[in-house]
Amino acid sequence: MGFFDKLKKINIFAGFGSELNDDFYDELEESLILADTGMDVTLELVEELRRRTKAEGVKTVEGAREVMVDVIAGALSAGDLSLDLSTRPSVVLFIGVNGVGKTTTIGKIGHQLRDQRKKVLFCAADTFRAAAAEQLTIWADRAGVDIVKQQEGADPAAVVFDALSAAKARNTDVVLVDTAGRLHNKQNLMNELNKISRVIDRELPGCARETLLVLDATTGQNGLIQAKQFKEAAGITGIVLTKLDGTAKGGIAIAIAKELGVPVKYAGVGEGIDDLKPFDAREFAQALI
Repeated sequence: MGFFDKLKKINIFAGFGSELNDDFYDELEESLILADTGMDVTLELVEELRRRTKAEGVKTVEGAREVMVDVIAGALSAGDLSLDLSTRPSVVLFIGVNGVGKTTTIGKIGHQLRDQRKKVLFCAADTFRAAAAEQLTIWADRAGVDIVKQQEGADPAAVVFDALSAAKARNTDVVLVDTAGRLHNKQNLMNELNKISRVIDRELPGCARETLLVLDATTGQNGLIQAKQFKEAAGITGIVLTKLDGTAKGGIAIAIAKELGVPVKYAGVGEGIDDLKPFDAREFAQALI
């Protein structure tokens, strides 16, 4: 069973006739919009499909399905899908609003990196949400990795400083940093992320860095708005799309990759420790249609 078989399928090509005509393309547009691909991106994808089927002499809906897998996989390839962990230590910053599964995602990625024989350190820099550090500690124990934390309400940048100092002293491979998803207002949150960023630049100049935005797939187009705001304020190197099993709206992955030019690097399809995997654009495209 493929990883994305857990997707609740909308089956974009279901119920179509066998002929490639205007009705087919109209229905396809409707299906893509229902899957949360967004109007502009849908029109681009369908236009590309029209162009490709004509150029390749494809005459059947079944043939168009194969071409569409290609078109969607291409749209999802917005950059390198792997994590850059080329320095010791490397830093991966996790950002995103509360409730999207940030802490759980860190736990799962930490577990995978540990399985790859990497020395991992968690940093509990979400000091504003009650019990955030405790939740991350549970995941640290589960994944068998170390954690650096301070008391609730501490300065997040100070926790990051402590974690980077510990990482250098312990010869750690990767530091995974949890950050706050909500402060009194958006400006405060973005200032906090900038402060953390400056600490990393100062303490580990030239280190390999990823900033992963964790998004809940069920929020659809709202997730795209969040992504635009975070990209503006913090810069994003990749997206982690969670809760893909609970929605038929996987098209949001295409919308994000196309509109933001940021690759989806991980996808989550369940609660289990192995239900988060590096994203495979072609496998995802096949599951979607």
